[in-house]
Amino acid sequence: MITLDDMNRRILHTLENEGRLSNVDLAARVGLSPSACLRRVQELERSGIISGYRAIIDRSKLGSAITIFVMVGLAAHLKKDARAFEQAMNHAPEVRECHNITGNVEYLLRVEVADLAAYKAFHADTLGVLPQVASITSYISLGSSKDMRA
Repeated sequence: MITLDDMNRRILHTLENEGRLSNVDLAARVGLSPSACLRRVQELERSGIISGYRAIIDRSKLGSAITIFVMVGLAAHLKKDARAFEQAMNHAPEVRECHNITGNVEYLLRVEVADLAAYKAFHADTLGVLPQVASITSYISLGSSKDMRA
């Protein structure tokens, strides 16, 4: 396991906020030589602390204007039912996140769709046909004051 000293924390914080920085720019921001900075970033990658890099896409510009959080309860608490549900969610393009949670229901989904008609179709044609699903509760997001994924 890698030690997260202040320098590693600065590197992670900077990359989390500005992932497209070149190594030279990152090194300058955190106060290291480029070679020392690169070694630290590579070690953070090797250790799995940095698990990847990705583009942040404004889905509203691609037609996904509504975000809906969906609580899903399963009919049975069998491993095969959970696997089947998760596999179905992995194939549903509207589902951006699928979390197995504790509480009154088993899953929390983040669903992105163009409009309420598209959500109604997802609700009926994807969730509504799964035999594992016992309950569905939907919460439409009115906005996000903080989103660390972006």
